[in-house]
Amino acid sequence: MRSSIVPPPLSGGAAAIAPRNHPSDPRADGLPMRFGKYTLLRKLATGGMAELFLAIQRSVAGFEKLIVIKRILPQMNMDRAFIDMLLHEARIAATLSHPNIVQIFDVGQVDGTYFIAMEHVHGEDIRSIVRQMKVKGYPEFPAEHALGIILGVCAGLAYAHEKSELDGSALNIVHRDISPQNVVITFSGDVKIVDFGIAKSDQKLNTETKSGKLKGKVPYMSPEQARGERIDARSDIFATGVMLFELTTGKRLFKGQSEFETLKLICEREYPKPTAVRPGYPEALERIVMKALEKDRDKRFQTAREMQQALEDFVRHERIPVSTIALQQFMQTLFDDMLAAQKEALLQGKALADIIELQHPSPSSSDETGRPSTGLSMPAASRTVTDANANRFAKKSRAPLAIGGLLVLVAAGGIAGGLFYSKRQRPPPAVANILPAPPPEVRGALTVTSEPPGAAIWLNGDLRSEVTPATIAQLPLGNALEVKLTKDGFEAERRPVTLTDKNPTATVAATLKAGSVGVDISVSPPGTVVALALDGKRFPGLMIEGVSSGDQHRLVVSAPGYADQSFTFIGAPQEKKHFDVALQKESHRHRDPAPVGSDPSPVGNGKLNVGATGGWCNVTVDGQMKGATPVAGLALPAGLHKLTCTPADGKVQSATVTVPVDGTARYRFTL
Repeated sequence: MRSSIVPPPLSGGAAAIAPRNHPSDPRADGLPMRFGKYTLLRKLATGGMAELFLAIQRSVAGFEKLIVIKRILPQMNMDRAFIDMLLHEARIAATLSHPNIVQIFDVGQVDGTYFIAMEHVHGEDIRSIVRQMKVKGYPEFPAEHALGIILGVCAGLAYAHEKSELDGSALNIVHRDISPQNVVITFSGDVKIVDFGIAKSDQKLNTETKSGKLKGKVPYMSPEQARGERIDARSDIFATGVMLFELTTGKRLFKGQSEFETLKLICEREYPKPTAVRPGYPEALERIVMKALEKDRDKRFQTAREMQQALEDFVRHERIPVSTIALQQFMQTLFDDMLAAQKEALLQGKALADIIELQHPSPSSSDETGRPSTGLSMPAASRTVTDANANRFAKKSRAPLAIGGLLVLVAAGGIAGGLFYSKRQRPPPAVANILPAPPPEVRGALTVTSEPPGAAIWLNGDLRSEVTPATIAQLPLGNALEVKLTKDGFEAERRPVTLTDKNPTATVAATLKAGSVGVDISVSPPGTVVALALDGKRFPGLMIEGVSSGDQHRLVVSAPGYADQSFTFIGAPQEKKHFDVALQKESHRHRDPAPVGSDPSPVGNGKLNVGATGGWCNVTVDGQMKGATPVAGLALPAGLHKLTCTPADGKVQSATVTVPVDGTARYRFTL
């Protein structure tokens, strides 16, 4: 599943691209910059263990190739057990060289910082494709493409499962996380499995995880993996069967209200047959799906090659037009609206990297090969980056360009980047007629009013763009909804609503009560004139009335010449909150203090990174959708911002963060 990464815009001129630190300093923020024999073009994501960069590798005779660098964070470089595990997993993954598996090229360190260099894939993962199909109005996943994708997955898994050491001993590699997020379709129609970073093999370290923690995405786990038992290659086959079921029926197979409920569905419940979900589903294809989904692994396909053979026989017998060219056309049509900007931004980045190369030439090939290596280097073919004339960009507009779909393939999380561009506009490709059209999905509508009007509307913790009065359409039936209405100076109003087939519409009418929480402060030194800001809104004096109860608030106390003091609190109904504020003189003043009585909100812009531990979620910032985690480098005005995290399964979470001026705020949800 893809993460939308929006890096900072490129600026013109050599001076604008000069790194603020020495190019070899791994803490340098200026990009492009030199990193060993690589030139880092863009930071694409920052996680808990590593940073991801789009990079160029250059060598003799003008050779260059676009790659992805995973650079381990400084604090992780001190963890010897982690580094040993990283190098071990990278060595295992680097032995895999197959058209349907992402290639690792290099593992090593630069100035004490460990890194992995890997293939850069131009495409999108299955989850992102499904989302884009909804945007473009596709009614279903084309059947011929679904089968072609699963055939590619089977081929890649068969190769990995059968991989052996040079002495002939089996490696017994198991991916353990086959899921839509870890299968990428390139814009040339190829299928790539990513994220062999948590792959298991019998050639493992003694420090292998013993905590029993499940690795992988719960809705695609096999029963034995869900129970924490020892797994083998047949666990990957089960996960592939789940994806085949979902792509060809258009329905999720295992989706409980929580991870625990989902695990129970996998381990204890009977699985629905595709023909029960989608009347007219081919019986021959159903037999393949259900065999892959056998709870007893001894009754499943015993190898991915066996499943691949069964699918190929079905495709051949039914004369289904599975085609790499057709899949390429489908991908380019689906993502045509964003590829032009991506290509332009890439070429600008390369032009700037060319200037870096002129200022700091890369080491000669003899230097690179003559120095002892701290890791391993795996040669492999890769597409080269088209050369760009820097003068071309000097004549072009310097308007910021967002690389909003650039995803990176990483060992710790399958992400892929799309940079292929096609100018031709094509109609959506025809859908194979082996599957009947699904019945239209019935959706509900909710009308929300309030007195007074103008209240913000929250659904299951997610802030909507509408305010009362409003009607919200296209809501799912049968799911419990929590409607929350908020307005400054009033108590939040919450109402449970469930839309059903019999009652697909409902109305929520609320009369908002004045906020009942009061806030007052005392200041030391006495007599100091201060300004108060509650949730980013300025208030005069030392008291605030009408604050809503049950919600988290942030109070900031500011005074000229003193450091800001901030407090986070939740008030009960009718509660009076008191804060004793001991002001501290500013030791270093970075900007003039705000005049008394002015808005204490910071002036300027900053950046925001949002991640998630234990899964992924869709992120909204101030009610605007920003994509799935991780979200990195998001440019925002400095000050308070409201975040919501909406996972595929589980409870919606919210948080308030402060974005600093010219700095980066980071927040991580725990799912």
